[in-house]
Amino acid sequence: MQQSRIHLAIAAVATAIALPTFAAEPIIGLITKTETNPFFVKMKEGASAEAKAKGAKLLSAAGKTDGDNAGQVTAIENMIAAGAKTILITPSDSKAIVPSIKKAREKGVLVIALDSPTEPANATDALFATDNFKAGVLIGNYAKATMAGKPAKIATLDLFPGHPVGAQRHNGFLEGFGLKSLDAKSNELAKPAEVVCMADSFGDQAKGQTAMENCLQKNPDINVVYTINEPAAAGAFNALKKAGKEKGVLVVSVDGGCQGIKDVGAGKIAATSQQYPLKMAAMGVAAGVEYAKTGKKPSGYTDTGVTLIAAKAVAGVDSKDTKTGMDLCWGNK
Repeated sequence: MQQSRIHLAIAAVATAIALPTFAAEPIIGLITKTETNPFFVKMKEGASAEAKAKGAKLLSAAGKTDGDNAGQVTAIENMIAAGAKTILITPSDSKAIVPSIKKAREKGVLVIALDSPTEPANATDALFATDNFKAGVLIGNYAKATMAGKPAKIATLDLFPGHPVGAQRHNGFLEGFGLKSLDAKSNELAKPAEVVCMADSFGDQAKGQTAMENCLQKNPDINVVYTINEPAAAGAFNALKKAGKEKGVLVVSVDGGCQGIKDVGAGKIAATSQQYPLKMAAMGVAAGVEYAKTGKKPSGYTDTGVTLIAAKAVAGVDSKDTKTGMDLCWGNK
C-alpha cells in the first residue's frame, strides 16, 4: 500500500513537471520593417487576432525606418530573452540579418520570414509571402493589353539595388509585358530597349516623384510607368501631373493598400496587384502555435495570394474591381 502511494506521488510530480511544456502559453514574436507603414500595421493586426484566437502571446517590434537592420537584430535578441519560440520577421536587410537568425535557430527558435525572403532564402525555416514575380506579371499583362500594340517607352521606379522583392516585381512586370527579362530567382534588374529610364524610389512617394521628374527630363515621351509600390506610384502621378502628362501615361503598381486602391479608382493608377499582409501574419502565428504544441515546423515557400485590381477591365486579363480591392485593403479607408 505504501509502495502504491509512492508510485502515485512520483507520477503526480512527473505530470506536474511535464504539463508546463504543453500547457504554457506559446510566445510568438513579430518583427516588421517599420511600425507606421499601413502594410505592417495590417500585418500586426492579423498576427494579434490569430494569437488571441489560438491562445498565444504576441510580442511585436519594428525597425525605426525601412532598412534598420540593427533595430531588427536587437528585437530578435530581446524576443529570445523573453522566451519566444517562434519569430516572424520581414527582413529589412535580407543579408545582414542572417547571422542573428542563425543564432536564434540554433537556440531552437522557429524563424519564419514574412513578405520578403532572406538571402539565402533557407536562412529561415519558412517563407510566407506574395509571389512577387507573379504580382509583376499580372500588371505587365494588364499594361500590355491596355497598350494594344502601341510602342511602349517605359520608366521603372524600382526599390533599391539588390533587393529580391524589387527585382522579382520589376522582372515579373517585364515578363508580363512580353519583354526580355530575368527569372524570378535573379536579384538583378533586366533592362530591355523599351525601358528608357530606371530609377530607385525606395518605395517612397517623395523619392518616387523626384525619380519620375528625372525620367521625364531624360525622355519626355514615356507612356508606361511601372512602380515598386503605390506610394511610389502616387509620386510618379504627381510628377506627371506637374508636367501636364497625367492623361497620356499608364501607371501600374503593386501593393493593394486602401489609398492605392483609391488611386486606382481615381485614375491615378491604372491597375495594381494586391497582396495580403494580414493573411501572411495569421498563417505565421498559426504555424508558430503548431510548433509549440507538436514540434512540427513549416518549410519552404507558401504563397499567400495576389489579385489584380483595376478600375477598367481589359479583355483577356483577369481582374477584380476597386470595390473588391477596398474590401480587402489595409490602411485608412
